[in-house]
Amino acid sequence: MVDKRRQERINQLLRDEISNLLTHETDDPLLASLISVTDVEVTQDLQKAKVFVSTLNEGDEADAIMQRLRKASRFYRRTIAERLNLRHTPDLEFVYDPSIARGARVLALLREHAPPPEVPEPPETAPTSTPES
Repeated sequence: MVDKRRQERINQLLRDEISNLLTHETDDPLLASLISVTDVEVTQDLQKAKVFVSTLNEGDEADAIMQRLRKASRFYRRTIAERLNLRHTPDLEFVYDPSIARGARVLALLREHAPPPEVPEPPETAPTSTPES
């Protein structure tokens, strides 16, 4: 059993490292697209980690991204093991998180149905009078 604080620190550490790997060190152009690691949950025994991943892509594109992430999970695990000082590097399980795509869809719907912004009318200026001498 692991202390809750240590488990949270490992979650954060793994999330940051996997995000860094996806952003800077992935050769696959599909994986180098806009992918966010939204959360990581390590089991109590630190043997497995669920990596929640979100992308703006939906449908077949999201499925292809998830398939490639799962295929590359051993590479990510090996790279993380080299960089982090952990007794055991957990097995990585990538899970699709639809939150970003859902949020983008909601924002698009709100923009579509929102009334146009009101443009404030310029304030009326009083005519200027010149002092007569």
